[in-house]
Amino acid sequence: MSDTQSPDYRTLKLDGIYQQNTNGDLMLRLKLPGGLLSALQAEVICDLSDSYSTGILHLTCRGSLELHGLRGESLSPVFRRLQTVGLTTRGACGGAVRSIACAPSEGERYTRIQALVRRLHQHFSGNPHFEGLPKKFKIGIEDGYQGARHLAQDLAMVYLDREDGRDLCDVWVAGGLGAQPREGFLLAGRVPFERLLPLIEGVIKVYLHHAPPGKRLKHLLADIGEREFRALLARETRGSQPCPVIGPLDEVLDASTAPGAGGWIELPVFAGQLPSADLRQVAGLVRRLGDGFLAISPEQNLLISLAAELDPRPLKQALQAAGVPLDGSALNCRVCPGSHACPKGLVPTRDVARQLAKILGEQGRSLDWAVAGCPNSCSQPQLAHCGIIGVRKGSAAKEALFDLYRRDDDGFGKPLQRKLTLAELMQAIKALG
Repeated sequence: MSDTQSPDYRTLKLDGIYQQNTNGDLMLRLKLPGGLLSALQAEVICDLSDSYSTGILHLTCRGSLELHGLRGESLSPVFRRLQTVGLTTRGACGGAVRSIACAPSEGERYTRIQALVRRLHQHFSGNPHFEGLPKKFKIGIEDGYQGARHLAQDLAMVYLDREDGRDLCDVWVAGGLGAQPREGFLLAGRVPFERLLPLIEGVIKVYLHHAPPGKRLKHLLADIGEREFRALLARETRGSQPCPVIGPLDEVLDASTAPGAGGWIELPVFAGQLPSADLRQVAGLVRRLGDGFLAISPEQNLLISLAAELDPRPLKQALQAAGVPLDGSALNCRVCPGSHACPKGLVPTRDVARQLAKILGEQGRSLDWAVAGCPNSCSQPQLAHCGIIGVRKGSAAKEALFDLYRRDDDGFGKPLQRKLTLAELMQAIKALG
């Protein structure tokens, strides 16, 4: 593809490609199951970033990874190289089932969740029956009820436990953030794993067949109500048969074989911006001294997997010798790319995060923060203790404006103050104590 061509960006979205600006710069989003990737995959991504992108990677709060500033002519070699290490971008953008989001944990529970993540990733990635949806469809899996992420997904599974040889989870649907946030509702409780695929497929089919173009599942529920939705779902799933998601190999492997079996080393990444040189250095150490796996956390930090029998001291010493920060003193603040790299961004999110880091005291740093460049809320500000949303773009004639959110209960954060200038925003944040 050359710069003289006029690509159909709507079609390219399904392969994880967005147009960043009118100059022909592109964003490519990689679809990582549960945020996991191998050290070898990370090194290939670094090669591609150095050769065809900006040399800076963006980590997302859904465990995906983005390359910015690509050109059309570089897509062929980039995709060819991604295929050599089993990486896909199909469905990472556009009207498809997006990446399966999952916060890495450890132990037997996480082993079972990982198996479910892999199966769903394989089943829906590139599956033509579940592409061409009215809009994106986000799936998340949570290890128990912690926070409110299960309320913000089109479909979320909350893992409960394993009883009588069966894995069970609660299923929530029709949540979403954006300009019209809506908390999801409990669709079904204590669902065994083997009933999940027919149920998920049924929900997606109802969405595909009944939602208008450009609308999320939450909008369909607002139009037809829960009762009608359940009736439509019953028709879509009538006669469906159980479908195992845990294979024979998963049954014989124990928790010690899974990534994160011995825990994780968390490396803070400010504002989700990770230089490819830094990732390359970490990936090399992980390949030589670790168990070969990395992950991206919901806080946009980099995680290093520790095998059950691995002595982490040599790896930690090597990281410290390389100057890699290991402490947790950095501000915990999620950001989307904002106006730095997104055509929809109204405000420079990273600049706002830097100002936060300067003014926040110890109490403020103990909180979870998020800055969104526009009301689309890609950094999930309504799920943070304190969230900031850019609502007006600044110009020579007018200042940028922000809404400030605070989350104090089990639901979404609520607006605390609206349409603040940057100076007013910082004053309001200082007043929070």
